[in-house]
Amino acid sequence: MGDHRPWLAGYQDRVEDRLRAWQEAEFSRRLWARDPTLWSAGASGGPVPELADRLGWLALPEAVRERLDDLADFAREVAEAGTRHVVLLGMGGSSMAPEVFQHTFAPAAGAPGLVVLDSTHPAAVRWIESQIDLERTLFVVSSKSGTTTETLSLFRYFWRRVSQTEARPGDRFVAITDPGTPLEELARERAFRRTFLGPTDVGGRYSALSVFGLVPAALIGVDVRRLLDRAQGMAAECGPTVPEPVSPGLVLGAALGELALAGRDKVTFLASPSLAGLPAWIEQLIAESTGKDGKGVVPVVDEPLGRPEQYGPDRVFVYLRLDGDEARDLDVLVGALEAAGHPVARLHLADMADLGAEFFRWEVAVAAAGAILGIHPFNQPDVQLAKDLAREAMVRAQAVTEESPAFSPGALAGAINVWAAQLRPGDYLGLQTFLAPDEATTTALQELRRAVRDRWGVATTLGYGPRFLHSTGQLHKGGPDTGAFVQIVDDPEEDLQVPEVEYTFGELIRAQALGDLQALRQRGRRVVRVRWLPS
Repeated sequence: MGDHRPWLAGYQDRVEDRLRAWQEAEFSRRLWARDPTLWSAGASGGPVPELADRLGWLALPEAVRERLDDLADFAREVAEAGTRHVVLLGMGGSSMAPEVFQHTFAPAAGAPGLVVLDSTHPAAVRWIESQIDLERTLFVVSSKSGTTTETLSLFRYFWRRVSQTEARPGDRFVAITDPGTPLEELARERAFRRTFLGPTDVGGRYSALSVFGLVPAALIGVDVRRLLDRAQGMAAECGPTVPEPVSPGLVLGAALGELALAGRDKVTFLASPSLAGLPAWIEQLIAESTGKDGKGVVPVVDEPLGRPEQYGPDRVFVYLRLDGDEARDLDVLVGALEAAGHPVARLHLADMADLGAEFFRWEVAVAAAGAILGIHPFNQPDVQLAKDLAREAMVRAQAVTEESPAFSPGALAGAINVWAAQLRPGDYLGLQTFLAPDEATTTALQELRRAVRDRWGVATTLGYGPRFLHSTGQLHKGGPDTGAFVQIVDDPEEDLQVPEVEYTFGELIRAQALGDLQALRQRGRRVVRVRWLPS
């Protein structure tokens, strides 16, 4: 980004001041020494939970290397067994990095393809099953806590399906979890093929370079050693003796934090085609790390492109560009955004292995931005509320009691524009959809985003539930009160029973939607609920 950082437009001085202040305070050295007072200087009463014990990600590029030979051997064993698909069952931090690999890398010759399932909508579960050969599929059950309801429900469904034809169904299952979790015990009881244990001092959204990201990557033939080489290179560039004003992670973090304080808190991502999967991973990292205590940075991902004048003064842009990608339209737009005075950070990747460097750069940047905002970047205090309310809805069978107006996609555009009329400058509209994430639905929802942005000039976001509950849900409930939310639900045409428990996938996703609706209302957020009638 350069020493003079012209991309900062009129905000260069305040970012430079922040970097100089960090240099005087020895921010880099203290970060690598895992000094929790970078974020808790005003705290009292002893160690802050999930702070000093959540900085293990700093060591991952080096520490995980001892496992690479084992990963390579296992990946070769799986491929030689004739496996055609690897289906990862996970949510949030356990699924976001694998999704980047799924969307970025084609399987190597002879390796299986990767499919990530992070939806409990019965139509989504049914569609995934229709795309795979059950007899030649390996299921990876991934959960740091080992208690994630969605993940375990998906596991139970596919365990039952595999058990109907396999005498030893455990051979077709792999667990990724932390030591001592219920999932580790479950894998032992049911004789899973393998269990990979992650580091306990790394939170889910910071786990891309641990086994949570690298096992799925290795299984499809990604060169994880090269990823780690680039990550280690970035770690050196951000190291404890590197001056803060030239540390790539701290420069980006200072910009994110200072621009947010100045009112440019909507970080809007543009990505060249080969990197289209990366912003969703960064979205979770930013939203769940910074969105709390009434503060936060709002990541805007996959928003339809507009003209420079259609973006407000609350925007900062990040352009992720892979060398060699054909992205002429994006290049022109980025130049126009810069000419219009918008801050635009251009981050160039030489090749796909540079994803490892970007994972590490963004982890440093978001942790550092948290210090500017005065928040704890490694916890998620508002996530549990929606889970508790969803559980209550399941117990009390309330998931069907919330009446909502119903709209077809075309009619919904008009209804949402009426709702959007209450938006204030600096607000954003969040579409929270508990629908099956198919292409037709996504296209219709993207058109809704475009219509709202063009009509009202506000940023828009889109999340599929329950996935977004483990990603941007923390920001929605704990971040600044600048979001107005539209929850969109449907009535699945055909439900699916979750084996071993007394609920269906349809009942589960309805309860999750209702729990989140109630959590938003408890936090005083603006939210309306509507029903989706397919065209």
